[in-house]
Amino acid sequence: MAYIIGIDCGTSGTKTVLFHQDGTPVASAASEYPMYQPKNGYAEQDPQDWKQAMITTIQMVMAKSGVKKEDVKGIGISGQMHGLVMLDKENKVLRHSIIWCDQRTAAEVEEMNHLVGREKLVEITANPPLTGWTAAKILWVKNNEPAIYEKCAHILLPKDYLRYILTGEYATEVSDASGMQLLDVPNRCWSDELLRAFEIDPSWLGKVYESCEVTGTLTKEMADVLGLCAGTIVVGGAGDNAAAAVGTGVVEDGKAFTTIGTSGVVFAHTSDIAIDQKGRVHTCCAAVPDTWHVMGVTQGAGLSLKWFRDNFCMTEKETAKLMGVDEYYLMDQQAEQVPVGANRLIYLPYLMGERTPHLDPDARGVFFGLSAIHTRRDMLRAVMEGVAYSLRDCVEVFREMGVGVSDMMACGGGGASPLWRSMLADLYNCEVKTVASKEGPALGAAILASVGAGLYSSVPEACQMIVKTDKRQQPIAENVPVYDSYYQLYHSIYPALKESFARLSTLSSSRRRS
Repeated sequence: MAYIIGIDCGTSGTKTVLFHQDGTPVASAASEYPMYQPKNGYAEQDPQDWKQAMITTIQMVMAKSGVKKEDVKGIGISGQMHGLVMLDKENKVLRHSIIWCDQRTAAEVEEMNHLVGREKLVEITANPPLTGWTAAKILWVKNNEPAIYEKCAHILLPKDYLRYILTGEYATEVSDASGMQLLDVPNRCWSDELLRAFEIDPSWLGKVYESCEVTGTLTKEMADVLGLCAGTIVVGGAGDNAAAAVGTGVVEDGKAFTTIGTSGVVFAHTSDIAIDQKGRVHTCCAAVPDTWHVMGVTQGAGLSLKWFRDNFCMTEKETAKLMGVDEYYLMDQQAEQVPVGANRLIYLPYLMGERTPHLDPDARGVFFGLSAIHTRRDMLRAVMEGVAYSLRDCVEVFREMGVGVSDMMACGGGGASPLWRSMLADLYNCEVKTVASKEGPALGAAILASVGAGLYSSVPEACQMIVKTDKRQQPIAENVPVYDSYYQLYHSIYPALKESFARLSTLSSSRRRS
């Protein structure tokens, strides 16, 4: 019997799952840790917390499972992207990690544009300079904490710090490294041009591997701590979304997944690199060797439904408690009673600005067409449809780039809603499916490790054997043209309001004194 460990180092905690080689989860464990916000817009975590969480959860799954350590054939790691971990010559962590959601680096983004130019950055890294990505964070430390910068000997991403703990190797892999804005994404290697421009020592960066390649083996010291065998392989692994793609079988052209969490993500696989010069979507190396993925992000997806629930669905919340059911289940039932188009009511889900396709932090939420005939139920359906329209926006950018989507998986909390899946199928005009496993990035990391361990010959082969489909939703033929008409109107509303959004952002609001 062969088993694989998948580790997912997330923002709220680390989850480790021990899988049988066929993808069946045998045991899982999770450990939470804090995020620190020393100033407004800052977000940091302590890499030692990640280390301890990984050690604890591996020990727990091995103890729970009763699996012999000799039967564990490999370890894969997934992790939150873009975080900056800096080590000194003695491999001590120099400061808390500045993580993905930190927004302190606006000046450094301007510096990157000045040093290299936006067009050149898009050409090399496939993305415009972004505040949340790693290169700007390195420059921030250089500009603001020169004493720490001078001591730096190694720069690692969050999951790659865990790799160092396991193996003693300084290494990364292409999917996560794509989010540093130091990688030549078309050629899948560090960019000498950018490292020179930003004055970053190339020796600080680890060796770049493909995601399923073996990057090192478990040291005897860590093997003894974890209850595993020294020499157990550790593969490259992947950034969280790239690992989730593997865990949902999105590893071939035409395949994509939609995640409706707080934000919304549409992620598509492509064998040919496709770069959006307008920067509306991200292009990164995929976890399948010599392929790429494109990813669109909408800011207020599940957040919009949660906002509506918390402010307007008190009845459903109380009823759900009495019935012992999920309040979102009752909200689905209410929305299902409203026809497609929500009785000519359209919602723009820009509660937190928008990324794809508008890149506008000033955009705000809108109910368009509201009249006296509309009820709370109509507004609820409009919110769900508006989120689906925003996700269709992502797919339209993909199509404009030549990336086709014909096979869609649905993930995240919103993916559990049959009504939302039906809306997506109608708007994408393709089948929308869910995956049987709920382990996501941990399963993806384990699949990559199973390939590195030689249990499967390739990532697509492993996914074909391991990833199983659960529910299937076909588009409803009569809904497709109706939704398309509403989508076209939805798509025209933002341009008409863009200047008004900008004006609104300049207006002051005064509070009435009591």
